[in-house]
Amino acid sequence: MPNKNLKWGYLLFLSLIWGTSFILIKKSLLGLTAYQLGALRVIITGVFLLVIGAKRVKTINKKDWKWITISGFIASFFPAFFFAIAETEIDSAIASILNSLVPLNTILIGLAIFKIGTSKRQVLGVVIGFIGTAILILKGANLNPNQNYLYAGFVIVSTLMYAINVNIIKRYLQNVKPLTIAVGNFFPIMVPALIVLFFTGFFTEETFNNKDFKLALLYVTILSLFGTALAKVLFNRLVQISTPVFASSVTYIMPIVALVWGLLDGEEFSVLQGVATFVILIGVYLANKK
Repeated sequence: MPNKNLKWGYLLFLSLIWGTSFILIKKSLLGLTAYQLGALRVIITGVFLLVIGAKRVKTINKKDWKWITISGFIASFFPAFFFAIAETEIDSAIASILNSLVPLNTILIGLAIFKIGTSKRQVLGVVIGFIGTAILILKGANLNPNQNYLYAGFVIVSTLMYAINVNIIKRYLQNVKPLTIAVGNFFPIMVPALIVLFFTGFFTEETFNNKDFKLALLYVTILSLFGTALAKVLFNRLVQISTPVFASSVTYIMPIVALVWGLLDGEEFSVLQGVATFVILIGVYLANKK
């Protein structure tokens, strides 16, 4: 029973943190490019994790390094850039709703790669979820003709990466402590992030003289420390004390938090998009129901 209550506590807290991450990305982009934001998010998070857990790097077994490195790139490095790139064209609330595809993709990846069985109801849930996604994207394109909804593809690819990562943690890193996984994730990806940051022209007067630079730096720091570093450790623990599908269900509640932030920030959201969101969540529910 304590474990059951604990996993729900993790789920709700992560939903609040990650639901707020989308508006923080949007605000960070006012003073930074998408590539600068992605690189800084990785670097700031990595430095923070190494400060509090550098000693844990030595405790990682050689056989675990392969999976921890893969996990770091597919769940921390590429999504940090992909979400930032996506939000240069689509609203933060829409990005969060599309992120709800993670549980569906967790099932698909589990079936396709990890040979985890599935049922007809789960297949139906996946189909319904993708129908809702299509409606959401098409309506969003009509409602915001100035936005390029092809960029939604960056979010969808990220959800596939997250789904692979959840299965990797559950299958291969079950006995590695959550903080150790998080520190190990960022240890090999900080140098590539620093190289990307160097080639974005970040270290120039033009960047530092931007009137929104200081505020953007504050937003990306909050995003890195809470939305990435803290959330990574909590999520790794959640995967270990629950199941991959339950852990990925954090994306159920995230859109509600992100939608509230988006509406407060003046983003448009139609009734049909609300219906599409509901359809996606029905699909996720059917796919996850025991």
